[in-house]
Amino acid sequence: MSATTLCAAKAKKPVIDRIDPAFWYAGMKNPQVQLMVYGPGIAQVKSVTTDYPGVRVDSVVALDSPNYLFVYLNVREAQPGEMTLQLQLPKTTLKTNYTLKQREMKGEERRGFDISDVLYLLMPDRFAQGMDHSKPIAGLNVYKEDRTQPSLRHGGDMEGIRQHLDYFTDLGVTALWFTPVLENNAPDTENGFSTYHGYACTDYYKVDPRFGSNEQYRQLISDCHKRGLKVVMDMIFNHCGFEHPWVTDMPSKDWFNTPEWLSESKDNGVDPMTGFGQEKKESKYLQTSYKLTPVLDPYAADVDLKETTEGWFVPSMPDLNQHNPHLMRYLIQNSKWWIEYAGIDGIRMDTYPYAFREPMADWMRELQEEYPNFNTVGETWVTEPGYTAAWQKDSQLSTRNSYLKTVMDFSFFDKLNQAKNEDTDGWWKGMNRIYNSFVYDYLYPNPSSVLAFIENHDTDRFLGAGRDSLMLKQALALLLTVNRIPQLYYGTEIMMNGTKEVTDGNVRKDFPGGFPGDTQNAFTREGRTKAQQQMFGWLSRLLHWRQGSLAVTRGTMKQFIPYNGVYVIARQYEDRALDAPNHVVQMNVLTVLNGTGKEATMSVKRYAEVIGSTTRAKDILTGRYYDLSKDLQLKPRQSLVLEF
Repeated sequence: MSATTLCAAKAKKPVIDRIDPAFWYAGMKNPQVQLMVYGPGIAQVKSVTTDYPGVRVDSVVALDSPNYLFVYLNVREAQPGEMTLQLQLPKTTLKTNYTLKQREMKGEERRGFDISDVLYLLMPDRFAQGMDHSKPIAGLNVYKEDRTQPSLRHGGDMEGIRQHLDYFTDLGVTALWFTPVLENNAPDTENGFSTYHGYACTDYYKVDPRFGSNEQYRQLISDCHKRGLKVVMDMIFNHCGFEHPWVTDMPSKDWFNTPEWLSESKDNGVDPMTGFGQEKKESKYLQTSYKLTPVLDPYAADVDLKETTEGWFVPSMPDLNQHNPHLMRYLIQNSKWWIEYAGIDGIRMDTYPYAFREPMADWMRELQEEYPNFNTVGETWVTEPGYTAAWQKDSQLSTRNSYLKTVMDFSFFDKLNQAKNEDTDGWWKGMNRIYNSFVYDYLYPNPSSVLAFIENHDTDRFLGAGRDSLMLKQALALLLTVNRIPQLYYGTEIMMNGTKEVTDGNVRKDFPGGFPGDTQNAFTREGRTKAQQQMFGWLSRLLHWRQGSLAVTRGTMKQFIPYNGVYVIARQYEDRALDAPNHVVQMNVLTVLNGTGKEATMSVKRYAEVIGSTTRAKDILTGRYYDLSKDLQLKPRQSLVLEF
């Protein structure tokens, strides 16, 4: 910067354009709140004071940018109300009001999701559109809504979801996980790419206006709660979007990993969606290897670990440096703010191992201290159980406690999707793959707090390009009865299919009936095809039954090695009456899967240790009763969920 420019910058009268968070809450266990004050020249402030009772200013920090000021307040003794902050400049004083709000409930009272829940993952842009939807929206970069293009925005929103809340309760799920709803203000590119998916955030405190407002999000969650539905918020601490204000005006030089590429790429005409146009600047851009093993590998090379944790996910998503304490405090507060403001019931943290391990553990520990009954699930995309288990809270497999209660079971996903294509009962194939995956549950500190799934927004649909309802039923019967928190993906209940071979958009299709002009409305029984209704009814029966099954949601699990192609899992729970503790009722569930494409026999005597003297059991999937005094004859790929 030249001397002339520097003088001009100093001469400019500082103003406050924004404070993050816009308000805070009294009574938090951590009494300190960070205010990120943004405005031209605001770093010239020398001191900050307030005479509000119970509030003191711990510190005032200016970093590299002249336009940011970090004010750390201690509000331990403060009551809810509005304070006046006085920001002292060399020749004048700026005054601004700041509000402490009353919390709706104590942190201990907030309940997260657990094994009693079934999560339903949906993409707001692709699910449904409200009747008052409008476009374009002032203040947003150029974007298109074109439902013929799988990688552009389609126009789903919060109101569209709200109008279909009864659909979720009819289906029988208990929690909704939306892919990120925060602002993603990247312009659509000429080659047909947009950030409709939500993983390139440009404002951590603002719902994307295409979806609705902050208040609409808050109201949607309230309406969900009235119907017994929880809401899980998708967050990303690893990276932000290229259009975030931090990119053009970095608070500090180490706000991002490999930040030198940012300013130079802007000058060099780089397309942030593709990275094209870098020319000689390409060497300064560090691309992640997408390999997560170096984070836990005791023999990892420095270069491999650096590529994992400091490399950018894609050129349009600058990698955040969680080792910067001011940035990490900002992110930690943001997660708390959404819990307090919107009332979310859980967090799903994207790309968990890509972020620095120690700061993420600090975040989880602080969240646990404030909300001991809350839950967060981290995306840990490695298919080895040993790797996944090391990320779970209190794991003895890691030298650093992550404090992360729930991890995602990519091993189960991987083995199941291999098994579906194998018509065999060989030891390492078919149902044996799944059996062998559960064998390693001894590695998990808490197997019942592991999230399992058969598909999601980043994978091929379980059905691929086909319509194999028998295999889908087997997968769902297994998913919903094993010792896991199950997660469904929107449209599975009506057999939506697709692969990622050409574009991710083909596994993120619009839900039929959610948009004006749709020729089919799969939200209603009448609008579904016969095959769709059959699958919906079958799954809904299973889901509603699961809500009341203590054997599944509280019981022990025992699995039997697949025998003659038949895989059996037992869930058992002993219920003791409060008024007669010696009176014990044992509830039993047997999931029976014929993992082959031919008829098979289930030898009842082999499972005597769980069946005992029982001679009659009900298949909750069909309502039919089975005689357990003799062997069961199973049709090809038949699934039974027997209760007795």
